[in-house]
Amino acid sequence: MENANKYRLNDKEIETIVRETFGQAYISVSELTDGWANMAYSIVLGDGRKTVLKIAPSADKLVMRYEKNMMRTEVEAMRLVADTPGLPVPRVYAYDAACSIIPAEYFFMEYVEGTAMNKIRDSLSLEEREAIARELGGYSRSINAYKNSFFGSLQPEGRRKDNWAEAFEGMMADVLADGKDAGVELPVSYTEIEKEVLRYRELLGVVKEASLIHWDLWDGNVFVHEGRISGLIDFERAFWGDPLSEFYFGRFAKSTLGAFCEGYGINGLTESEQRRRVLYDFYLDLIMAIECTYRKYESKDHIKWAYENFAEGYKQLQAL
Repeated sequence: MENANKYRLNDKEIETIVRETFGQAYISVSELTDGWANMAYSIVLGDGRKTVLKIAPSADKLVMRYEKNMMRTEVEAMRLVADTPGLPVPRVYAYDAACSIIPAEYFFMEYVEGTAMNKIRDSLSLEEREAIARELGGYSRSINAYKNSFFGSLQPEGRRKDNWAEAFEGMMADVLADGKDAGVELPVSYTEIEKEVLRYRELLGVVKEASLIHWDLWDGNVFVHEGRISGLIDFERAFWGDPLSEFYFGRFAKSTLGAFCEGYGINGLTESEQRRRVLYDFYLDLIMAIECTYRKYESKDHIKWAYENFAEGYKQLQAL
């Protein structure tokens, strides 16, 4: 996806970064074009090893509030779960948060063999998709097994609260503030949205324990090799919250929800959980509409879809 915030490197910059990190030159480099926020390259080192270089937007780029310090969050989350037995999360080789070589943060991580699920989903049978969803359910439970005493950001300067209702309402308020700041016009007023969200505080109050949430485990971030999940990537939006926030519990993965829940170790969602999930779906719908302005997407089809999706999400929210 073309994104005006992506920081592209020239050959000299890549050569310098690789040599600084690994003490050697590289054989080949290719741009990974599927990312929506960050720039990424697949690199073959001089000794034959493969690695992925990921670069955050430079500090002068305008990003949404929840996107601040995303790379630091990603590296921290990946390192946190690194020792979980059997969890296919790439190892982080090196991370430069000081912008010492280029005016943007970057890190190198282990190369993942396989293909993103979104590229092969249509070629798989329902049974194959359910098997992968079941496997993903187990991995998601392993990630969510990490607990914390507060809800919200992994970063000290981020939004943190002692209860989930206030944390989630704050997360929603941040996205709405982003929309207002950028002058984004939505199909309904910001005031209406704010009132609608506050109606469901009691639904959120039942969540008493903060779990590590990947949040962005959609098919583009799930790699598959020889019929099994080979890698889970893009922890940049991780936070401490309700496990039900995970993508595969939502409406975009509805066809394999049963298999995912089975792998997660639960027997589907209760009525209260289904209602809570509508809130989380709408949070994503809102982000996807507002981010079109921040990232200056060029695809009119995607922008049209994002706003139509928002309208559908808001309709479901009102029907709760």
